[in-house]
Amino acid sequence: MTKLAIFSTKKYDIEYFNRWNSGEFEIEYFDVALNPSSSLLCEGFDAVCIFVNDVADGETLKRLKVHGIKILALRCAGYNNVDLDAAEREGITVVRVPAYSPEAIAEHTLALILTLNRKIHKAYNRVRENNFSLENLVGFNLQGKTVGIIGTGRIGQAFARILMGLGCEILAYDIHENEELKIKGVKYVSLDELLKDSKIVSLHCPLLPSTRKMIGSRELSMMQEGSMLINTSRGALIDTKEVIKSLKSKKLGALGLDVYEQEENLFFHDHSGEILEDDIIARLLTFPNVLVTSHQGFLTEEALNEIVLTTFKNILEVQEGKECINKVKKL
Repeated sequence: MTKLAIFSTKKYDIEYFNRWNSGEFEIEYFDVALNPSSSLLCEGFDAVCIFVNDVADGETLKRLKVHGIKILALRCAGYNNVDLDAAEREGITVVRVPAYSPEAIAEHTLALILTLNRKIHKAYNRVRENNFSLENLVGFNLQGKTVGIIGTGRIGQAFARILMGLGCEILAYDIHENEELKIKGVKYVSLDELLKDSKIVSLHCPLLPSTRKMIGSRELSMMQEGSMLINTSRGALIDTKEVIKSLKSKKLGALGLDVYEQEENLFFHDHSGEILEDDIIARLLTFPNVLVTSHQGFLTEEALNEIVLTTFKNILEVQEGKECINKVKKL
């Protein structure tokens, strides 16, 4: 039986991992994040499972090796929190879940857009206070609008299919163009052209050295007056301080975030009785045209099922010496 330590666990993790564990795994759940200090908890386990805000840097991986860990399983697609060079050096195989449910993220992206555009969050609060006024709730039709998709991997493709059904004009930017999308009418353009011509810009790319803060002062200045920026990928894709400046100048008309660059000690926790020490997120939350959700885009039944099943499959394949297609390799 494989002994598996799962870090940063929430109630839904425990529910779904227990649901699909047919006896191959002996699981212990830790609500703390993995880092060099908490790695002490890994002694006696065969594999460790982590999420987006766990720290798998060189020091952590070195300590995992000391405890005999040979497999690091990410229950997410992104792996920018893992030092792959260190993992290779320590003989630890890293696996991930590359496509648990692209539709879940794509549909959440649409939810952010519709909520911001039609001001559903404002209307909800008004009506609860018996205010049925329609003042300042004017939105726009998505039909016929130009939407720019930056990154057309699985999630970007799913989002494009949704937009097609809404009758949007779709521009895309990616270093790898998708021929199927092009056949369906998606137009690939340069990043500059996409920013200039899109009413809505949505990010769907991984966090790499080449994409870190890819939306900064220059890019924001190129966007249309009053346009909308959506990020459901990785927080560090945008320069948040520059986004705040753009919001203050009213250049950027709306911002929807499901991720945040400094979310590690913020998201997935209840801070309702505390004063936020992060001045940047606190400032963002003061804008009436900003909507922030705490990295919940993945949170659907279908996605959670797929995450657990793929994680189990990845670990067993590595243990059995089989070729694991979800093994993370250095670029």
